[in-house]
Amino acid sequence: MKANLAQREPEMLKRWEQGDLYKKIRAVCAGREKFVLHDGPPYANGEIHIGHAVNKVLKDIIVKSRTLAGFDAPYVPGWDCHGLPIELQVE
Repeated sequence: MKANLAQREPEMLKRWEQGDLYKKIRAVCAGREKFVLHDGPPYANGEIHIGHAVNKVLKDIIVKSRTLAGFDAPYVPGWDCHGLPIELQVE
């Protein structure tokens, strides 16, 4: 059986975007007990490797499972920008 993922994935993403799926999920979860997993910032040094992908997938699974368990669990990405204003002044 062929999944035809190269064809089906764009169709699925388009349907989710047109249906505003994430916004609807967030609305349904509003007012529930919160569960927040702050995803750390992306690594600025070194080469990207499979460990980075595994890290993101595991965090995604945790957030989605908490949503399915009845929590208000938004995805909160982290950004390493604390030193950026100083860095920009130096440049």
